[in-house]
Amino acid sequence: MIRIHPIPIIALIALLALAPGVSGTLVLSDVAFNPDAPLVAGSQQQVIAQYAVIPSGSTTFARGHELQMQTGLAGAKWSIQVTLDGRNAAYQTAAGNAAFVNGELLSYSTNHDVGMIVTLDGLVPQDATNPLMVLQIDEIDNGGNIVPGSTLTISQPVAGPAPVPTPVPTLTPPVVPPTTAPRGPGFFWAVALAACCAAAVAFGCRG
Repeated sequence: MIRIHPIPIIALIALLALAPGVSGTLVLSDVAFNPDAPLVAGSQQQVIAQYAVIPSGSTTFARGHELQMQTGLAGAKWSIQVTLDGRNAAYQTAAGNAAFVNGELLSYSTNHDVGMIVTLDGLVPQDATNPLMVLQIDEIDNGGNIVPGSTLTISQPVAGPAPVPTPVPTLTPPVVPPTTAPRGPGFFWAVALAACCAAAVAFGCRG
């Protein structure tokens, strides 16, 4: 599986501090694809993405906000695990091209480490755009608007449709007509002689 090596949380906090005005509180720390990219149109695909929640205020995440997740995979099924200090906390599932996580599930005091693991299974569409948006997460505020700078997108190239297996032709054995044993050259004369004998006997009987 393709993996992006985890980024240390301290480094993530430093990056956010160097980017004033960006209110992003969710950072992608690891992602894996099964099977490996590039994606193949018409085939099943699994994506496992891990995120770190970086405190942006008095809590790890704004309680009144939520996360909106979207995917370009068809028939998607979501498994979302929130982690708290390295242990499993809230868990939820969803189906369809979108899923939502309430901010309260991510909101803790800043002395906690909060993360999220998103497992996504779906089908790469036959008419998938290239590259395909596999997973996008937006932070939505109280008014239903996307928080500026919060969008995180994972895209992958699409290789093309999966090869269709060539059917193996079924060979039908040829029909061989039944053979007739050849008749010997004396067969005709034997039949003629028998006919003559029968005629002679018939004639003698009349006389």
